[in-house]
Amino acid sequence: MPGRQMRNLTIGKAAQEAGVGVETIRFYERQGLIEQPAKGAGYRTYPPEVVARIRFIRQAQRIGFSLREAQELLALRANPEADCADVRAQAQHKIAEVDEKISELLRVRAALEAVVASCPGHGGLSGCTILEALDEAPREPSTCRCDEPRKRNTP
Repeated sequence: MPGRQMRNLTIGKAAQEAGVGVETIRFYERQGLIEQPAKGAGYRTYPPEVVARIRFIRQAQRIGFSLREAQELLALRANPEADCADVRAQAQHKIAEVDEKISELLRVRAALEAVVASCPGHGGLSGCTILEALDEAPREPSTCRCDEPRKRNTP
């Protein structure tokens, strides 16, 4: 209702409004993501802004930001000197991290596909090529020296 004054919320009501558990709110307090309110009438009450802050943190997590990064975004939002370019840089950095993780997952997938392809798919475990591959010592990655200049044999 417009014009209705929002009142402070108990931890249970704040959790419900934010779509999280009570323990999440307590965890965020311990991590310094939200302030621990003073006790009033024997229990803590949270201003409506805390619910909005928790929702912001959860949304940041949903799109891949860590809690630390969400805290950095909140600090940027509170900084009157900050610029949209600062937030954009944070998001671009996160994209680069995601791309790196995707590359690693593709390498893992290729390795799994290779061991699965070598498996006959039947027979005793003593001849299981997947288990044998897992028993092998890891190989050192080959070092490509493609970018190094060639040494010329000159007399």
